[in-house]
Amino acid sequence: MPLSDLTHEDCLAYRSTAVEPAGFDEFWAGVHADTGPASFELISTSLKTLRVYDVSFPGYEGQPVRGWFVVPAGADGPLPCVVEFPGYNGGRGLPEDCLLYASAGYAHLFIDVRGQGGGWRRGDTGDVEPVGSGPQHPGYMTRGILDPAKHFYRRVITDAVRAVHAARSFELVDPARVAVTGISQGGGLTLAVAGLVPDLAAAAADVPFLCDMRRGAERAATGPYLEVAGYLKVHRDRVDTVFDTLGHFDGVNFAKRATAPILFSAAMMDTTCPPSTVYGAYHNYAGPKQIEVYHFNGHEGGETVQHAARLRFLAGILHP
Repeated sequence: MPLSDLTHEDCLAYRSTAVEPAGFDEFWAGVHADTGPASFELISTSLKTLRVYDVSFPGYEGQPVRGWFVVPAGADGPLPCVVEFPGYNGGRGLPEDCLLYASAGYAHLFIDVRGQGGGWRRGDTGDVEPVGSGPQHPGYMTRGILDPAKHFYRRVITDAVRAVHAARSFELVDPARVAVTGISQGGGLTLAVAGLVPDLAAAAADVPFLCDMRRGAERAATGPYLEVAGYLKVHRDRVDTVFDTLGHFDGVNFAKRATAPILFSAAMMDTTCPPSTVYGAYHNYAGPKQIEVYHFNGHEGGETVQHAARLRFLAGILHP
């Protein structure tokens, strides 16, 4: 498999040309609104060393979002907490999917992305329609694409921010030691939350999607960026409008507002999230940052090797 994008040397020199939309901060001003308490229902599972709660918390406009909250059995807190976001078209799955962080001594909240969970891991959170209705390319990227206030990711990013509030509300969680993480779409949501929640302890964004999105739409050979290119192939007169909308959700713009220590990862043969798009966000990131690079991997990135690197990074900050 050849390099999908720039060489590593060129990525180190690359700087994003993404344009920040006017009124970006005002657009996100209401994201922390209190829309009610989260519920945590202890459930019975096959997991003997972990305790699992079925979570529902109010996301965008108070609409319910589902998740799993997992802690070590017998933990009495206060615990550092990792809030995790899923990849594109995945959901929270089953409790048996959520073993890594609680096994390492953390509280772990793994949330759904609304309306997703029909691709590679199940989800249980619906979306509210007809918000953002109108012509779209199949998928989620162009849903509401002509108006940032109606775009799909406005709701999803709001949900992700409020997941942090939900996690902090649980009695076993130390609210000063909360980190956010995710892979691909989850990595993009991690950057958004890091830019919108000023007092996170740490973040980890692996092969993040939703970064440097015009470049992604021009360079990606596989994956969701092709939805944007497919839409614009038909709607030739809407290029500026589309990328102004997507700019409100671009990790490059969130990164410049983020201050929590972060670990990125990039894969040099990634055709879904081209590595230059990851570096576009990385170079813009305002806080302390590190990056792991996988020179001969595609969108799978570092997989278990990166899981171990992420745990070492988090342990150095959160001290579980």
